[in-house]
Amino acid sequence: MAQNSENEKTVRSGSPSSYEHHQPQLQQRPYDEGHMSAGRYAATRLTTLKPPMAKAPNPITLLRMLNFQQWMFFLVAFLAWTWDAFDFFTVSLTVEQLAETFGKTNADITWGITLVLMFRSVGSTIFGIAADRYGRKWPFIINNLLFVVLELGTGFTSNYSSFLAVRALFGVAMGGLYGNAAATALEDCPDAARGIISGMLQQGYAFGYLLATAFSRGLVDTTSHGWRPLFWFGACPPILIILFRLCLPETQAYQRRQALREARGPGVAGTFIKEGKVALRKHWMVLIYLVCLMAGFNFMSHGSQDLYPTMLKNQYKFNANRVTVVQVVANLGAMLGGTTVGYCSQIFGRRLSIIVMSVIGGALLYPYTYTSSNAVIAAAFFEQFCVQGAWGVIPIHLMELSPGAFRTFVVGTSYQLGNLASSASSTIEATLGERFPLPPTTLNGKQVKRYDYGKVICIFMGCVFAYVIVLTFVGPEKRGKDLSVEADEDAMEVNAAGQHHGHDGNPGLHSSDDEEKAVRRERELS
Repeated sequence: MAQNSENEKTVRSGSPSSYEHHQPQLQQRPYDEGHMSAGRYAATRLTTLKPPMAKAPNPITLLRMLNFQQWMFFLVAFLAWTWDAFDFFTVSLTVEQLAETFGKTNADITWGITLVLMFRSVGSTIFGIAADRYGRKWPFIINNLLFVVLELGTGFTSNYSSFLAVRALFGVAMGGLYGNAAATALEDCPDAARGIISGMLQQGYAFGYLLATAFSRGLVDTTSHGWRPLFWFGACPPILIILFRLCLPETQAYQRRQALREARGPGVAGTFIKEGKVALRKHWMVLIYLVCLMAGFNFMSHGSQDLYPTMLKNQYKFNANRVTVVQVVANLGAMLGGTTVGYCSQIFGRRLSIIVMSVIGGALLYPYTYTSSNAVIAAAFFEQFCVQGAWGVIPIHLMELSPGAFRTFVVGTSYQLGNLASSASSTIEATLGERFPLPPTTLNGKQVKRYDYGKVICIFMGCVFAYVIVLTFVGPEKRGKDLSVEADEDAMEVNAAGQHHGHDGNPGLHSSDDEEKAVRRERELS
């Protein structure tokens, strides 16, 4: 009791340095979900939803806990994730213009979105393994270089086939960034601040959508080049992000893990592979679960967002200015929701926070898709508050459920395989929408076909929310898990096996010189 009182006084004092040394441990669950029988696990799904009501300090106190380098890691990850989203939504916001340029239907153009989502899993595998093996820095930089080249390439495409080819390659580049950004921002983050930082990081996606909406209004159809200037402009900011990342080192967590690998001997690649085998053997079921969960989350975001501007313009005859206002307000709601719910998940739990947001989001679907007046602005704000509120929990939830040695790979690949599963969401909605025609309208002397996209989005999203609620309910949670290499059971297992092998006749694997070198390096990093 005395210790708790001392900790509470420390929190109130607002001193970040003292708080880091005296912060109370986050409330842990009284059992290990990874080591219980299937029956016991099923029996605890409802009881584990009870809010832990862990005391969380004032958000300002939490933000002050991060030192300068940790803030820089967060900022470069946030900016990269923001521009990743910007580049993705450039197609969503120009579907009709692209269709006119290439002589295709809106449904045909949405294949440019689908291909990006399908190929993101390829990028997450390649760049995720590279980031876990060689460090976060250079895969991150290569990712952003590819963004520059491929956004420029999209802006110069002259036919539908080359457009699809460039967007497929863009999907590979885009897929490699998310896991790396999450690891860069969160793995050095103080434990108590993870919830709010996770929520803030995820809102780079909404912020990127907001920027894409604003710049689309300013750059699309305002010059003789039509939609192309939006893509040309999208190629510029990644250059600045590359320069920013070049000024920063590797994360402390990665450096510690690499020091441990090097201490085991010259076969660093072999150690990496051994850690991967242990992770796959022990966590294969969790990996499958994460892919299924992220499929639902990606259906939730893309199903509610990608075709929404088209619905407003085509079904409800909103002009460009009205669409821009609705989209900007919706993304302000998304940013507020992700940050707020990410912070609250540290108090109420990750799973309960996701479920509550999904229930409220489902209840708001009717006004979100059936309001034809300016009142839709309010519905869009609160719907995206819920969608991105649930998403705000995801970065840290994935980090806590992932094995340490392959954290970037697992976070990125589960997210992008979920994207692969949901890749056809906009195409499905557009195709189904064409089965519900509305009376055509005349625009600039041309007859324009109209469709009831709102009905399709509403039904589709209702199914998605139900799926996410069920899957989250049955899934695990490890709120407050220690992400350091010292607490990584998989790394310790590989280390113990290496020591045993060394004693059996290969003492060079753990020589005293290597151990002393690792200790010195640990002290330098501390």
